[in-house]
Amino acid sequence: MTDALATTCPGSVRDITLETLAEFPEGREVLTCIQCGMCAGTCPYGDVMDYPPRRIIAMMRAGMLETVFSSDSLLACVACYACMAKCPRGIQLTEVLLPLVKEQVFARLPELPAELHKALGNTLRYGNPMAESAKKRAAWVKTADVPIRILHEDPRPVDVLWFVECQNSYYPRGQDISRATARLFHRLGVDFAILGNEEKCAGECARLLGETGLFDTLMDYNMAIFQNYKFNRIVTSGAHAYDAFKYQYSAVGFKYPMEHTTPFFARYLEPLRPLLTKKLNYKVTYHDSCCLGRHNGFYEEPRDLLRAIPGVKLVEMPHNRISAICCGGGGGGMWLDTYYKSKGFERLSERRVREAVATGADILAVSCPYEVSRFEDALKVLGHDQKMAVRDVTELLAEAMEV
Repeated sequence: MTDALATTCPGSVRDITLETLAEFPEGREVLTCIQCGMCAGTCPYGDVMDYPPRRIIAMMRAGMLETVFSSDSLLACVACYACMAKCPRGIQLTEVLLPLVKEQVFARLPELPAELHKALGNTLRYGNPMAESAKKRAAWVKTADVPIRILHEDPRPVDVLWFVECQNSYYPRGQDISRATARLFHRLGVDFAILGNEEKCAGECARLLGETGLFDTLMDYNMAIFQNYKFNRIVTSGAHAYDAFKYQYSAVGFKYPMEHTTPFFARYLEPLRPLLTKKLNYKVTYHDSCCLGRHNGFYEEPRDLLRAIPGVKLVEMPHNRISAICCGGGGGGMWLDTYYKSKGFERLSERRVREAVATGADILAVSCPYEVSRFEDALKVLGHDQKMAVRDVTELLAEAMEV
């Protein structure tokens, strides 16, 4: 991890409000904006937003924030970290300013888009946006073909607590990724266990939407569960969960070493390499996750893993690494496609898929659970689903490991 943006936000960030910005270093940093327009220019929906970050700050300085709150255009913010990554002042736009403003915007909306409202309600009630029973969260374990310990059934200390997250627990394609991840852990001899039915969403997308109350509820719950068990480190399959644990949970005492599965397996590349015996003969293009890439600087780790697979030829899309086009799923975008369509916005997942298909690749490789469903749906809509498949990096590694 080399990106300069990968700095942990202090716990005090949770206490910042728009009224107290000037009392905190992060808030005073916001006010150093030089109005260069880089944030609006790099935002994938900057052309349709009434108030991109630069204009929000200008309205704040003019004492006209109430006008900003009356616009619903911040629903177009998918928390892709592009504005934050490109800001010459290094202002924490995605981390600090935008969630604070969104909280006020959403509080004034007559009603939230139906799909988003349902997802948030489900997350509060069930611990996941799909409204699935907690009893089903670990059902996929029965088909994993390798032993997977569930801590409430066997609470012995463990090295790695694997936080699976919602997409990879409930969605069929997400469960494919979970089975592949479990096989990799097993073959590498990693001592791991999962929370199973006790796990709930880490809550990061709710926070970035401005739903701080929901985020705090989920954070307090997960922290209480963590304290019931002994483990050395947490590894998560969710890119957004990684961000939540690393940057936000520290405010309530989270001190565990934290890793995402993709850079975790990259650290095991040398023992992993001799296990990759099956030649795949795929032409692969990799999509940089906004959380793992722009926010945390994990650009080369997934590419190193892909290059290690026999037969894989890696090709790049024109927009890659810090300039990658967002899939559109972050910051609540997963549940706003209907709203975006009603506004006439192009879906970012379709924009990205067109670029991927143009490379001539067979496989679009990803490292974030949201991206599988986003891109598979976009490929079907655009009629390219017979030309290209979407696979998580862990799935490709597990396939290459099979005899």
